Parts: sequence; C-alpha cells; structure tokens
Amino acid sequence: MNTVVDFGGRAVLVTGGTKGIGAVIARSFLEAGADVVVCGRHDPGSPPEANGRTARFLAADVRDAGAAAALVSRAAELMGRLDVLVNNAGGSPDADAATVSPRFVERVVQLNLLAPFYVAQPANAVMRAQPDGGSIINIGSVSGTDPQPGTAAYTAAKAGLLALTRALALEWSPQVRVNHITAGPVRTEADLYGEDGGAAIDGLVPMGRMAGPRDVANACLFLAGDLASYVTGADLAVHGGGEVPARYVVTRN
Repeated sequence: MNTVVDFGGRAVLVTGGTKGIGAVIARSFLEAGADVVVCGRHDPGSPPEANGRTARFLAADVRDAGAAAALVSRAAELMGRLDVLVNNAGGSPDADAATVSPRFVERVVQLNLLAPFYVAQPANAVMRAQPDGGSIINIGSVSGTDPQPGTAAYTAAKAGLLALTRALALEWSPQVRVNHITAGPVRTEADLYGEDGGAAIDGLVPMGRMAGPRDVANACLFLAGDLASYVTGADLAVHGGGEVPARYVVTRN
C-alpha cells in the first residue's frame, strides 16, 4: 500500500521531541519533508534526524508559560512559519493517591494539562495569521478515560487535556484544527512493562501487541495532513482496541 506522505514546505514543532515517542514523531515528519523543531529541558546532543535532515533543538520548560511562548516565537522565526504543533511532552511516575504530595500533583498537572495549553495559545496566534492556518495535536493517554492504579493526578490531567482539545477546537476553528490522540501502552526503549518486556500486556490487547512509537507518529501525520482537513475536535484512539474485558481473560485462562 502506498503510504507516502508529503509535508514539504511545512513547519512542525514537537514538544518533548528529543526521545521516546516524541523523537519518533519528529523523525516521521522529517521523513515526510517537514522542517522540524523539537524542545526539551536538556540538550539531547543528537536531535532526531532522518533522510539526511536534522531537527533543530530548542531548550524550554513548557510548564512555564513565558518559556512556552518564547519557544513558539523562536520556532516560528527559525522555520519562517508554524503549521503543526504536536503537544507530546508529558508523563508521570506512579504514585499513591493517599500519600502523594501536593507538589507532585501540581507538577503532573502542569506538565500534562497546563503546558499543552501554554504552547497551544501562542501557536494558535501564529497559525491563524497564516493563510493556511495550522494543526495542533495533543497526545493523551488511555488513563484519561480508563484510570489505572497509581495515576490519579495523571488521569485527571489527561482527562482535562481531552476536554481542552474539544474546547479549543470549538474556539479556534476553522483557521486552526485541534485534535487529540488517546495512546495506549507504547513500547519504547524505556523498561516500563516488567521482566517479560510487556508480553503479558500484548496478550490483553485485541490487536495482539502494544503500540510502537511509529503507530502514534502515523496518527500524527494523518491528523496534521490534508486528508484530515475537515477533522477537528476529534479523539483518535491509538490503543489497538483497548483491553480484552477481564471476564474473557479469566474464561480464556
């Protein structure tokens, strides 16, 4: 099947784009011909690259509204425009809701809910001044709709991100489209899924495997591209069908 996607002449900003899922998203847009800027709190040394082209890195803590605005301004200056923003930065370690500190909760909400808004707001200002507008994609999590133990603050923030996506889509259309990806467990270089490498989780996913970072990146390419020109306020589930219901797992075993 022909899956060639052309983003030649377009400019993309990926937050948290120096490693993991974000780096693969950045490489995918580079492969498609886009100019790409990635950001993170620390210089990765080797930014994402593909087909002889390299993303530009800007240091920024997007939890700070001023830093987020400066990031967008500088990225647009470097690339001459801004067509796509992927709000990928996020995450949280597990924590017991009964004992977690207020500071921990604040930081999790800042990173997973406030930061995407802080970056989206100035990105919208740049995009709506362009004849072709732009596209904003927020990377969410199944935790936002299906809470997991140890993720109370993260779940609340990700649920808020989905609601924020829909609210911004209402306000910013038609110039700027805003969409959301609900990502399930994603197999990355980080060892997050136990000694079996996630094999037990694979068995609970209807598609028979966890997502790879490229699955999320492909969804970004679709939502940012011309094929999705009428899609805004949408939630695209990239979770392989979710999880097989527990009663079927018990019966099967």
